[in-house]
Amino acid sequence: MTSHIGVALVTIVAMIVYLAMGVQVARARTKFGVEAPATTGHADFERVFRVQANTLEWLPPFLAGLWLFGLFLNEPIAAALGVVWIIGRILYMTGYSRAAGARSLGFMIQGLATIALLLGALVRLILLAFRLGV
Repeated sequence: MTSHIGVALVTIVAMIVYLAMGVQVARARTKFGVEAPATTGHADFERVFRVQANTLEWLPPFLAGLWLFGLFLNEPIAAALGVVWIIGRILYMTGYSRAAGARSLGFMIQGLATIALLLGALVRLILLAFRLGV
């Protein structure tokens, strides 16, 4: 049986990072006086909110790519790319929380990691499908 502990651990850490972003949104609501359900009202709050929302937007392709790459191609490389994604999201969070223009590096890092995971899994699955005659 193949172990996927690395990919599972990366998944859990990514979820913890996402939950921490949600906590930051709650704190920012209080700090900047933005009452729920409002998502606008203070630029500093809006940036914190967008970090959490943008991370949620990227989670499905990231997690799908992470697990498919890990299952069908290479688990340790999938886990390593997952760590790169997490680092990119943290850089995105810290940069964007300071200023909108400071989010680019983290966004690029996490985006490239996601694309690598998805394309790697896609190529492997296409090759397997041809080999199996599917």
